Amino acid sequence: MAYHSATGPIGAEGRYWDALLEGRLELPRCKGCGQWHWPAVWRCGSCGGWDHEWVEQSLAGTVFTYTRTHHPFGGTEAFAKPFATLIVTLDTVPVRLVGVLEGDETGLRIGAPVTGTIARTAFGDAQIPASRWRLL
Repeated sequence: MAYHSATGPIGAEGRYWDALLEGRLELPRCKGCGQWHWPAVWRCGSCGGWDHEWVEQSLAGTVFTYTRTHHPFGGTEAFAKPFATLIVTLDTVPVRLVGVLEGDETGLRIGAPVTGTIARTAFGDAQIPASRWRLL
């Protein structure tokens, strides 16, 4: 992630971080061929186009995989241990996003349906946007 706490997000994914800061999930799609890109790119690898549109998406999907963290390490001070980090395949587009599971872990498995929210996470001195997931 290219993020400067003083100036905000930078790079091809800047719009993603701006939208998260406003409580929305937006992802880029090539205007030329319709290919979704995540991580964001400046130029489409499928058709070579430079124009992308950013489309708002719902935070709903299924668990692709997950891991539990039991030991503290830098950047995780805000989380009670253990905590689960999920990779979620979105329901609306062929994109996977990372986030932390909130709430009860009962039923956590690959393929479990989840819904998400946008939260803030302390990372050093900065508060950065992050996705949080709950099992349905």
